[in-house]
Amino acid sequence: MSVSEELKRLHELHQAGALSDEEFARAKEKLLQGSPSSDFATEVGKFRRSRNDQWIAGVCGGIAKQTGIESWIWRLIFVLFTATVGFGVLAYILLWIFVPMDE
Repeated sequence: MSVSEELKRLHELHQAGALSDEEFARAKEKLLQGSPSSDFATEVGKFRRSRNDQWIAGVCGGIAKQTGIESWIWRLIFVLFTATVGFGVLAYILLWIFVPMDE
């Protein structure tokens, strides 16, 4: 979506009352500065394994930091995927290999 389309969408939301004046101003400023809040590539680029919240390699701690969901829940998800479907360990190992460690 282009910047002009995003601005039009923000204006429509503001006119409909879904955004307050302050929210509209913040979203407009963020959009014009070139950092849209829904930029998937930017969010994925920030993903790092955690040094502080780790049991094995920090993968679940990094996912927790990125998503805002507790790391124990992510650990449980990986264990459940391993026990039921069988690919939880493989996914964890791939993330361990390809996701860099937090600095």
